Amino acid sequence: MAICENKDWSKTDLKYIWHPCSQMKDYEELPPIVIDHGEGMYLYDVNGKRYVDVISSWWCNLLGHCNPHINDEIKKQLDSLEHVIFANFSNKQAIRLCERLSKILPEGLCKFNFTDNGSSAIEAAMKVSFQYHQQTGNPQKTRFMALTDAYHGETIGALSVGGCDLYSELYKPILMDIVRIEGPDCYRCPFGKDREHCACECAQKAAETFKKYGKETSALLVEPLLQGSAGMKVYPPLYLKKLRELCTEYNVHLIADEIATGYGRTGKMFAFNHAGVSPDIMCLSKGLTGGYMPCALFVTTQKIYDAFYDEYNTHKAFMHSHTYSGNPLACAAANAVLDLLEDGSILKKANENAIYFNRIIKEKFASHKNVGDIRHIGLINAIELVKDTQTKEPLDSRLRTGYQIYKKALKKGVLLRPLGDVIYFNPPLIISRDDMDFVTDVALECLLEVLPE
Repeated sequence: MAICENKDWSKTDLKYIWHPCSQMKDYEELPPIVIDHGEGMYLYDVNGKRYVDVISSWWCNLLGHCNPHINDEIKKQLDSLEHVIFANFSNKQAIRLCERLSKILPEGLCKFNFTDNGSSAIEAAMKVSFQYHQQTGNPQKTRFMALTDAYHGETIGALSVGGCDLYSELYKPILMDIVRIEGPDCYRCPFGKDREHCACECAQKAAETFKKYGKETSALLVEPLLQGSAGMKVYPPLYLKKLRELCTEYNVHLIADEIATGYGRTGKMFAFNHAGVSPDIMCLSKGLTGGYMPCALFVTTQKIYDAFYDEYNTHKAFMHSHTYSGNPLACAAANAVLDLLEDGSILKKANENAIYFNRIIKEKFASHKNVGDIRHIGLINAIELVKDTQTKEPLDSRLRTGYQIYKKALKKGVLLRPLGDVIYFNPPLIISRDDMDFVTDVALECLLEVLPE
């Protein structure tokens, strides 16, 4: 059957497609924008209009759309092998990827297990942690800890450890019972500190929770340094160090969700590098393949791996699989990403540009009466809009202020998809200063149109 050639692509889209994370009734006013092609920072729709993709198409596009080197490596692999079962079989691209990653990951992470999306990597990591404790004499360790405002994906287990009610509230009757730690909130710090000048006094909440529940907890899941879906909430590396100490003390696995923070997003290759400590398990996806193909993995230590290594009839094997685990095309893309990042020049330039980006954002937005907080890490910058900057009272969510700004920005050629009333920039590492100037100018224009001074 031939692909539909109807030129009204938006109308045809709406006839068939149920889009993710959307109220489809909104599409009556703002129909889907059908993209024809991309190049670098830019997307071009079927009518030729250009959009600057300053959110990396849900944070995964690391090195620009249609990057020539990644394109070529996938094409080469396509002529060799498209897929092979990953049980008792393997492929050179997957082997090479793991070998290369093992040299740059935080110390101790050395055993790789492939899945095909971030939520699945989280679920697999949770199962591994649980099974490890069952097989090492700790059957009481059956629960999981996570921070408030966490986001770890949207399958049932991943949604359970998440703490964003927007995604999970309706499903609570079918979710797991998670031990919730009151996490850091540097903008509304209960101790009156800020993220640049504190001793992470808020970690005391974690210590209290571990004291009460540590003996029955299998693992703590954490988004290191940046809680993305919570509104790009940034917290200090010291907090991670304190969590590491607590996990070690109570024999609780520390699972690092680096799906959104890995691959240079925070200014270092992995967010945990800022803290100088290692997790027991790390989950990766998104930037892993540069945003090209679905692929994810969790990486763990030799100690955890060894607890599963035994004769078959002991039933200690990790019986978990995904059809597209270790897919050669996805691994080819991931290897191409490492090719481009290997000499460090892209990340070095991104870090230099990050200073400029944050400076112009502060210059343009800080004085606005509704800008409560400007936070950043690496090239990621977030602007939290509030009703009152003194009380930090949020805007009325029913007004959908962030969404109004988003719609106006689209008309001006900028893709800004806010998190509630937090306007954020999470661009590919290759963004130029000219594009930084353009997207911040457009964002400010749209803010002033929606919330005049």
